[in-house]
Amino acid sequence: MSTVLYNTLDLALLFTLYQCLLFAVFLVLLKKGKKQSNVLLALFLCAYAAIPLDTLINFGEAFRRFAIDYSPNIFYTFGSAYWLEAVLLLFYVRSLIYKNFTFKRSDLLYLLPLMFYLIYETDNWYLLDTQTKLALLNGYELSAEPAYKRFINLFRECFRTFCGVLCLLELQQYQRQIKNEYADIEAFDLTWLKILVLGFLVIRIQAVLVTLAVISSVELSIQIDYALLGQIANFMVMFLISFLIFFNMSLSNLFSGIEPQKALAEQTQEKQPINPEHIDRLRTYMREHKPYLNRLLTLDNLAAQLNMPSRQLSQLINRHFKQNFFEFINGYRIDESKTLLEHEAHRKTTMLEIMAQAGFNSKATFNTFFKKIVGLTPSQYRQQQLNS
Repeated sequence: MSTVLYNTLDLALLFTLYQCLLFAVFLVLLKKGKKQSNVLLALFLCAYAAIPLDTLINFGEAFRRFAIDYSPNIFYTFGSAYWLEAVLLLFYVRSLIYKNFTFKRSDLLYLLPLMFYLIYETDNWYLLDTQTKLALLNGYELSAEPAYKRFINLFRECFRTFCGVLCLLELQQYQRQIKNEYADIEAFDLTWLKILVLGFLVIRIQAVLVTLAVISSVELSIQIDYALLGQIANFMVMFLISFLIFFNMSLSNLFSGIEPQKALAEQTQEKQPINPEHIDRLRTYMREHKPYLNRLLTLDNLAAQLNMPSRQLSQLINRHFKQNFFEFINGYRIDESKTLLEHEAHRKTTMLEIMAQAGFNSKATFNTFFKKIVGLTPSQYRQQQLNS
């Protein structure tokens, strides 16, 4: 942005700042749930609060004048938040989806860009004398900045986007693993977190486009209204933070974490030969004991009943039956529901009762799976069987 912000934009930035700080305090002091996740989200919000403050100081006319009079050292101080907020959001997502999430030494790699930035700003700004700083600030023009600064900004926005992509990949891994461990996944609602991660990813991609627009306008003389793009992003952030606050207060505790080691093992495991006896044992047990009628059945529950390691059972289902645990168990439940629907005695039994007797805990999963496997809705199937 090279133009002065309008009052409405100043208010949007101030409101975003207020929301972030207020909710951060709430998370640390009052919010129940996973303490570690709450603290990481609070740190993310504090880091993100610094971004609108940095924008106001650098591009808000009133704020800029005040900052120059107060201390030129304020400039660029809050810019370090750009390098930190995306990393904190990634850690927050990981703390939600992994049980007993702990930091590793390799996680320090995500903080290297921040460290390099602080060294760079110390050498290029903080070590300058006050008079030089004031001269640079009073005579500031975007086009007069060295080209390398614009490319540093471009790298910064690409790094933030990269962290956003990693968040999505972590969520996809979580979804796959949940389906390998649970037969009922309705309780694990990822929608709000997906929207949050995608929303911030869109904003970061937009920031990349804004930076490219600045480079195009200044370096290539191809004029693009980068100021408008940046202003739109400010309003998007304000609404996205509001969305985060609303849904986090009610839904964030629905997560059931997975073991990081187990998730990694599923990706890197060597394919060992499948023992035919294990296949027969599983089929016989499913047919004779019908464990799928338990609506709370999990991979660990079934593995304990079979006296088999859960990882071995997961590999057996994935590789031999070409299904995840979710599909495997609900396939048996569909067969059970078909049997119930075919009997004259169940002509007047409601679909909710059929669903429950077959082991389903979710009407949506029952209807979706039935239509996918049978090609008809449960009602259509019952009518077809009774007519014939």
